[in-house]
Amino acid sequence: MEIHVITIFPEVFPPVLTVGIVGRAQRAGIATIFVHDLREHTHDRHRTVDDAPFGGGPGMVMRPEPLFEAMDSIAPAPGTPVVVLTPQGRPFNQRDAERLSAHESVVFICGRYEGIDERARTSLATEELSIGDYVLTGGELPALVIIDSLIRLLPGAMGHGQEAIADDSHTSGLLQYPQYTRPAEYRGKVVPDILLSGDHAAISKWRRREALRRTLTRRNEMLSVIELSAADNKMLEELREES
Repeated sequence: MEIHVITIFPEVFPPVLTVGIVGRAQRAGIATIFVHDLREHTHDRHRTVDDAPFGGGPGMVMRPEPLFEAMDSIAPAPGTPVVVLTPQGRPFNQRDAERLSAHESVVFICGRYEGIDERARTSLATEELSIGDYVLTGGELPALVIIDSLIRLLPGAMGHGQEAIADDSHTSGLLQYPQYTRPAEYRGKVVPDILLSGDHAAISKWRRREALRRTLTRRNEMLSVIELSAADNKMLEELREES
């Protein structure tokens, strides 16, 4: 997979993109990430990428020319998602991660200031995404968040842990069940007996019940948008009676 990022702060990216799963995926040739300095597509000695908004008002707006020229240099293939990171975008979720990771390439445009010139937005972007209902100083951190979520879904990126993706919170439609590891007892706190029993069917049932319990108590609204089995609904009834 090829990932292109257009930003005025390219130095933000290497410390994050060269470590962990993302770094290993690049070294293994599973993903290639190109970070493009928007200022390389300016033509004045100050390398200006912004200007005052027409009509007046506070702040500055990202100029269209550098953005168009940056996209020209990338020349993405038809059908490539071009994502603007902006607080005005639709909230990013796991389904978006799965959808975007299925493409051969993705382009991210990191917004700054009061936003980007509307002509660039409507001509270049295929979609706009946000990572939450709050405002950051720019789209660089959202781009890093989304890149991380995409790369871990690529075949081979997680190594031997790839099968664990199916149990991730949000991937299965539920929050993940509680996890434990050695020692079995620590400072008087013990691991549930069922997890030490070796009974895999019982463990699987316990994990499903605890995933339902955690989702019910923390993110109840998620239960209305996933397909639940009769056994799931029975467990939910029991959990509601317990609370």
